[in-house]
Amino acid sequence: MTTTLNGVPTEVPTLRTNLADYPVTKAMKDGRVSSDIVKLDYCGPTPAHNGFKAMVRENAFDAGELAIVTFLQAKAYGKPYVMLPTPISGRFQHHCAGFNIDFGHLDPKDIEGKKVGVRTYTQTTALWIRGILRHEYGVDLDKVTWMTLGDGHLAEYRDPDNCVRLPAGSSIPQMMLDGELSAALLGEDMPKDPRVRTLVPDAQAAAKDWFAREGVVPINHMFVVHEDVSKQRPDIVRELYRMIVESRALTEGGVPAIFPPIGLEENRKGLQLAIDWALDQKIIPHRLSVDELFDDVTGNLG
Repeated sequence: MTTTLNGVPTEVPTLRTNLADYPVTKAMKDGRVSSDIVKLDYCGPTPAHNGFKAMVRENAFDAGELAIVTFLQAKAYGKPYVMLPTPISGRFQHHCAGFNIDFGHLDPKDIEGKKVGVRTYTQTTALWIRGILRHEYGVDLDKVTWMTLGDGHLAEYRDPDNCVRLPAGSSIPQMMLDGELSAALLGEDMPKDPRVRTLVPDAQAAAKDWFAREGVVPINHMFVVHEDVSKQRPDIVRELYRMIVESRALTEGGVPAIFPPIGLEENRKGLQLAIDWALDQKIIPHRLSVDELFDDVTGNLG
């Protein structure tokens, strides 16, 4: 299949793409939203986050989703990817810290001096819930021992000194239920167990109150492209943006009410917050600006 660029016939390129099945991306994945100038080969793993390390270490993909924390680290360490102003997933995170009430009630500050489990220190859910615990409830994050299962996606990165690696094969949810961990930062893996309580009191109401004050839905994953694609074929980057926007518009039942918006300026506050909290939590080595996450092409989309 060929198309034309400035009147010159050219082959339609195929981009190695890592993108999971979300309601907002379903129309792209099932072909209802397609393109005449680019083909997307959805060759990433399931779940998609299993491809993030290969993306930033090996340039394994030309385009796709990337956790906001992974992208901030990739930018800080000079990896060749640029962001589109298109969140792929996001949600409130207040409910993502849990403990077993059988071992006693915990207020947020009670985790100081204790062991708290998290899959990786740099997990995006962990960034957001730790920031909430610090800035809303005064928790000194440096006084918590973070018990982790894996390393970060960036080879250059090292966890802070108050992180300890758990034995391979450990189950953080089970260790939390058994009292081996005082609490755990978990997303979808939070046990559906009547003994589990959220560390943030009345987490759902707290999230609504926080949103009323901050106006931010925490971003989980953004869509990114390899910088070579943006430099060599800005028309393809603009086409990717169109496809994402159109796919979002075709979301069955509509885009969720609690979801990050499209657009750079619309996401500026949320991106700035992610940068600030990543720096504060020793996840990135130096401050970044929101604008440097984009280039001349992606920063002008929409």
